[in-house]
Order: sequence, then C-alpha cells, then structure tokens
Amino acid sequence: MSSGGRIGHDAPYMPRDCDMRWFSTEEICEILGRFEKVIILGDSMMRHVVGSLNVLIRKDLGYGAVTDWNFSPEERQDCFCNYQFNVKACSVQGIFKTGDVVKNDPESLACPANTIDVIIEQMIRFPIPSDELDRLRALLPAKKPTRPYAFVFGHGLWNDLDLQATLDWLDTLLDVSVQQAPWLGSWSQPSVSHARSRGKAAVAAKGERSKQGSGFWPRLFLTPNAAGKEKPDEWLVSQGNKALMIFEEAVREEVQRKGVEHLGTWNMSIQSNKFDGVHLDLRGNLIKAMMVMNWLNMLEVENF
Repeated sequence: MSSGGRIGHDAPYMPRDCDMRWFSTEEICEILGRFEKVIILGDSMMRHVVGSLNVLIRKDLGYGAVTDWNFSPEERQDCFCNYQFNVKACSVQGIFKTGDVVKNDPESLACPANTIDVIIEQMIRFPIPSDELDRLRALLPAKKPTRPYAFVFGHGLWNDLDLQATLDWLDTLLDVSVQQAPWLGSWSQPSVSHARSRGKAAVAAKGERSKQGSGFWPRLFLTPNAAGKEKPDEWLVSQGNKALMIFEEAVREEVQRKGVEHLGTWNMSIQSNKFDGVHLDLRGNLIKAMMVMNWLNMLEVENF
C-alpha cells in the first residue's frame, strides 16, 4: 500500500502489487471488534486518521469526524464535510475516542454497542511530557484482556524530521507500554543509534526483555504526508519532499528492527489535496484510514 500512486492530481489512489479492500461500515465494525482497544499515538495527522475512522463508523461524511452534538448552528455551517479537516477551529473539535460518541450520540454509531474502542492520545514531540505518558499508562491494564490491543504510531514533523528524536519517541512509548502491560510481551532490540544515545545499561535491560519471548503485539508506524505547494517556504528544506522521502525510508528500516510494521504515506499523498501543504482533505484521510483498516484486517488475532 505504501508504494502505489495516482495518475494525475487527486486521481484515485492505486496500491502497487497488492489488493487494498474498501470495507463497508459493517465490515469495519467487525474488524475493530476483534480488538479490545485500538490506540493511536501521534500528531494532528494521526488525529485525522481517527476522524476518518469515525466518519466511516458513523456513516456521516458531513460531521462524522467531529463532536457535532455540541455544535452551534454557526459551527454546523462552518465545519461541514471537508471543513471538518480543512478548518483548524473544526479539526481541533474532532472525536478523540469512540467512548465519547457512545456517551453523547450513541444513535450515530453504526457498530453494535460496546464492541469497539478506538482512541487517540496526542503525543507530538520528544521528549514526551510525563503527563502524556501517564495518559498512555492509564489505557493499559496490568492483566491480559480477552482481546488484543493494536497500536498505531505517527511522528516526525514536530521534531523536524530528526530521525533520532523519532526513534527515541517510539522507544519511550514501547518501554512504557511493556512496563505497564507485561502481557504485551517484549519488543526487538533498539537501533544502534538509540543504543548509543541511551547507554549500555538501558540496552542490557532491553536485551533481557527481548529474551522473554514476544506476545501478540500488533504495531504500525505511519510516516508523514508529502509536502504540498502551500507548505510555508521556511520548511521547504528541513521538511520538504526530499527530506520527507529520506525520513520515510530511514524510519521504515529502523522500526522494522523493533518489530513494528511501517506504512508510508508519501506516495499516497504527493498528488492529493493538502489545504495547508501538510494535512490531507476528507478524501485523502479516508484513504489513509482505510489503509489502517486493511492492516488491522490482516492481523492474525487468533495468535493472541
């Protein structure tokens, strides 16, 4: 799915050498229901993935991504359809967890009651503040649940595509997760660069964990969108398309060493609409969300 493309600007996206399903809402509910919780960690681009998933499970292109149950008439006018993503004042009122839909507008949710749980915690830069890590800990039970947890990570721009900062960000989240929920199992050895940055003692501790055997712990890392023509000139060197391509390739190699799968979005987003040169519109975000759904569908949950 990472290696496809478009024939023309904003033309339909075509994956390369693979079949990418476009699931119905009922199928999406069934897939999400295989998991106790789907946790998404990252920045505003990841928030838009959650928003798009909510559009799909609420069957609402107009307001499915946002907390429309508390909108004023003016907000309902200003935040309709594409503006859910394209207007910051609307986007920041996005739905951060399906539990909020169940609480405030349960009739809008197409999935059976209490069968799905999708949540995002925004963690945008490294070092990660302690209160953000505490919120992650609060999501993870010490006792093994009856269904698996799936994790989707996204990071890069807020640390200016600094590869080491991104790897440290990811390693911190993996460390905290396995310390809080040992049933997740262990994760693979850190990268050589991360080992140097954290010292021999930390690496030795990780080495001990890696010998304990791995549980079923599905993890996916999404790298940032391609840059669009509206991206401010001040970022065109450090966060332009050359830097983004190099970053995506490097992240793919590094996270795979940690047992984390990678989904690149540069090819998918290079010829798509980005209202600010960074963020995709409704159509682009729906494609990204469906990519994540295809990954979730391929996971062999019976191994949990």
